[in-house]
Amino acid sequence: MTISRRAKFVRWLTGKYIKGLDVPHLPVEKARAQFERVAGRFLIRATGVDVEQTQIAGVDVDWLRPKNARRDKVLLYLHGGAYVMGSPRTHRQLVSHTVRAAGVVAVLPDYRLAPEHPFPAAIDDAVAVYRGLLESGFSAEDIIISGDSAGGALTVATLLQLRHAGVPMPAAAVLLSPFLDITGSGESATTRADRDPWFDIADLHVVAAYYCPDESEWRNPLVSPVFANVAGLPPMLIQVGDDEILLSDSTRLAEKLEAEGIEVELEVWPHMWHVFQMFIHKMPESGAAVRKIAAYIQRRFSQSGHERDNGPEVSPINRPVDP
Repeated sequence: MTISRRAKFVRWLTGKYIKGLDVPHLPVEKARAQFERVAGRFLIRATGVDVEQTQIAGVDVDWLRPKNARRDKVLLYLHGGAYVMGSPRTHRQLVSHTVRAAGVVAVLPDYRLAPEHPFPAAIDDAVAVYRGLLESGFSAEDIIISGDSAGGALTVATLLQLRHAGVPMPAAAVLLSPFLDITGSGESATTRADRDPWFDIADLHVVAAYYCPDESEWRNPLVSPVFANVAGLPPMLIQVGDDEILLSDSTRLAEKLEAEGIEVELEVWPHMWHVFQMFIHKMPESGAAVRKIAAYIQRRFSQSGHERDNGPEVSPINRPVDP
């Protein structure tokens, strides 16, 4: 697959911006302000999607409700931002386009951020919101949980906590470029080091220390879910760029899921970088990826009841992707 001209330009422009921003060494308050400012200017939510700000279980959340969407199915979306920045506002564009295409609503928790609130505060908030959705009348089969980058890892950590507590699993999970290993032990940290336009592994370690200051805990499965026992987790879709230093996080998790007989669809997108889906309507690859996510959400919601009666189907890992 060849990369589009638009994607080449977005890759160059965003890479230059991210490298120049030097987020790992920028004061957290300034990094957050920069992210919010850029998102406010360039990442605009989809038309026809209303926003309501409220609370679930004491956590501030945004509800995104597309016109004519089903109200009985919900995407619980955990935003990325290296655990130290990001908010429902920075991810309204990506999530609003996703749920408008899928025809469901979304809830985005404004979970607590590090370093003020290190591990496990974000997990506690995500679990509380999931439980709150159940208490409000949604069944587990009515919920799909998703997240990008740190939000992808938070998604898996939330599932692990729910499993440990005996809480019913959601219908599925969707991970976008998940940051599943803060130790940086995957082979792609080396093999993709010269291809990743945004990050290098040393920068990620700086950010990881904000989230979990105790380095002896970095292999804790709730901190680095790539090391988890994944038995009992729900079906998953994982999308990741082939040029990411985090690629191995996704491939290792997918292999573990497949070994446990859990249905997993792994899409490795050639020439793409970290959370490239954010640039929907700016490059065709992002639009194609979001359409695949929306189709997966629709399919999992339609199949979830049947699969709980007959057990999961196992499908092979898929790579690479040609949109």
